[in-house]
Amino acid sequence: MNYVIIGNGTAAVGTIEGIRAVDRDGAITVISDEIYPVYGRPLISYLLLGKTTEDKMLHYRPADFYEKNGVKTMFGRTVTKIDPTAKTVLLEHGETVPYDKLCICTGSRPFVPPMEGLETVQNKTSFMTLDDAKRLNNMLGDQNDKRVLIIGAGLIGLKCAEGIYQRVGELTVIDLAPRILPNVLTEAPAAIIQKHIESKGVRFILGDSVTRFDSNTATLQSGGTIDFDVLVIAVGVRPNTELAADAGCDVNRGILIDDHSATTVPDIYAAGDCTVSHDIAANTDRILAILPNAYMQGETAGRNMAGSKMSFDKAIPMNASGFMGLHMITAGSYDGDTYLEQDEDHYKLLVTRNNHLVGFIMIGDVDRAGIYTSLIRERTPLDTIDFDLIREKPQLMAFSRAERAKKLGGAH
Repeated sequence: MNYVIIGNGTAAVGTIEGIRAVDRDGAITVISDEIYPVYGRPLISYLLLGKTTEDKMLHYRPADFYEKNGVKTMFGRTVTKIDPTAKTVLLEHGETVPYDKLCICTGSRPFVPPMEGLETVQNKTSFMTLDDAKRLNNMLGDQNDKRVLIIGAGLIGLKCAEGIYQRVGELTVIDLAPRILPNVLTEAPAAIIQKHIESKGVRFILGDSVTRFDSNTATLQSGGTIDFDVLVIAVGVRPNTELAADAGCDVNRGILIDDHSATTVPDIYAAGDCTVSHDIAANTDRILAILPNAYMQGETAGRNMAGSKMSFDKAIPMNASGFMGLHMITAGSYDGDTYLEQDEDHYKLLVTRNNHLVGFIMIGDVDRAGIYTSLIRERTPLDTIDFDLIREKPQLMAFSRAERAKKLGGAH
C-alpha cells in the first residue's frame, strides 16, 4: 500500500501513527511546503520569549520519528494538484507522486483583510509558523525599543503579545470586537484575562479597526492614529481547501469529511484545521482548529486508510493556554444552565444542558480540567455521577468504580 500525506502538522502525525498501528510495511510519503520536521506550532511564542529553542521545537516528536516509522519526507515541496483518477499528486516542478490512499492535512493560512496602504508597511508579518516567529524576531532586534502593533486580539494575537511583551518599547493590540478572545470567552472571563495582560504593559484598543496605513502610521476608524515600527497581522485564519476542492471533494468553508475522516472522493481522506467537524457540544458543524481534534482526526484517517475501522465523533472546541502566567482552559458550548465560582484568584463556569455537561471556562486554577473535558466528550449523563462533588472540584471519586477504571486506562 502506498500512502501519501499532504502537510506535516499534528494531523499528519496522527495519520502516520494511525497507519502504523495497522500497517507496519506500507510506504508513507509526507509532502510539506515547510522545510522543517513537525514542530509544536503553539511554541513559537515561547521561542520569542526565550523559554524554548528552535532545536527543542523541532524535537516535538523524537528526532528519528520519520525513520522509525519508515516515512519518506519531501520538505520544502508544494503540491499543485491532486488527480483522483490517476491517483497522483503533482508537485511544483512537474513531478508526480502516486498514491493508493491520500490524506489532506493542509491546515490553514493567515487571513489578511484588505487594508488600504498595507503595502507601504515594510516591517510586517503574520504569526502562525516558525518562519513567522523568526521573521518577527529579526524585526525586533536586540534593542527592546520597537513599537509593535498587533491587529487581532484572538488566541494568535495574544500569544504573540506574550512572546514579545518583554522585548518591546510599546505594544498595542487592536480588535474590532468589543472584548478580547471573542471566539473563546464570554465577557466576564475575557475582562479578567485582559486586566492581567494590561498589568504587563500591553495596551488594548477594542471595538475599533484600522482603515488605512501610511508607512508606519495606522489610521483608525474612530479617527485616531497609532505610530508603530512593527506590524503583526493576527486577524484570523482560513482553511487550505483549494487542493481538495479542485480534486472534487465537497467543501463548505472547510473540507467535508465523515466520522472516518473520509472525504466525498474515494481513497482521499482529510484531517485537521482544513476540515469541518461536528461539534457535539453545540450540535453543529464547524471548523475546530485545535490540536487534539487534528490528531484524533488524523489517527482516524490513518487507521481507516490502512484497512481498519475507526470512527471519531467526539470533536469539541477546546483551548488550553496561558497568558503571561495566567492559565486558562475552555471547552464546549456556553449555551445552557450555568454554575459559577469566582474570586480574586480563579474563575470557573460550568454549563449544563439536558443532564449533560456541555461546556466550561476555567481561569487560574485549572487543575484536573481534563475530567470536565472527558464528561463533555463522552456525553456522560450527570445523574450517573456525583455531579455535586465534581462541580466543586474535578475528581475521579465522583465516578463509579468501573468508570474510574476506564478513565485510568483499566487500572483498579
